[in-house]
Amino acid sequence: MTTYLALLRGVNVSGSTLRMADLKKSLADLGMEEVQTYLQSGNVIFKSKGDAAELADQIEARIKKDFGLAIPVLVLSAKDIEGIALKNPLWPGSGGEGSHFHATFLFEPVTKKTFDALKLPAAEGEKAVLGKGAVFLHCPHGYGRTKLNNTYFEKALGVKATTRNWKSVMALCDLCSA
Repeated sequence: MTTYLALLRGVNVSGSTLRMADLKKSLADLGMEEVQTYLQSGNVIFKSKGDAAELADQIEARIKKDFGLAIPVLVLSAKDIEGIALKNPLWPGSGGEGSHFHATFLFEPVTKKTFDALKLPAAEGEKAVLGKGAVFLHCPHGYGRTKLNNTYFEKALGVKATTRNWKSVMALCDLCSA
């Protein structure tokens, strides 16, 4: 059995309301074990056999069937999330408060060449760095004010994405390794 993290895009923030207790039961009924959620924004830790991409497809289909919602799902192994958490080149090097750091998780790989070709709409002091599976962000003016948001990266890179603040990334990493 492998420990996985499912990140649901846009849950309970953009009109797609889904109670985590209901989601937890639905995934347990799907055969996932030790299912737990973190916060109300679509973070699910579970154990299962199988491939991350196949599990993402199964979870998306189950959410559609049980709740009538079309929600993109990214599934990462505990090893994947740990690798992302440990390789943030901006943390803590940029200084500032922890609430100013985020990770935008990409549903598909993006090349460095593609990322480097972007004309980032960064405000003064903001940084965005491509890592394996995520864009690391430092937004000293707050994520709510930055143009380096989830919508920007989805449009600019042509891939689905979902963003978590750094505190959540670290908590999810800890939950996956527990």
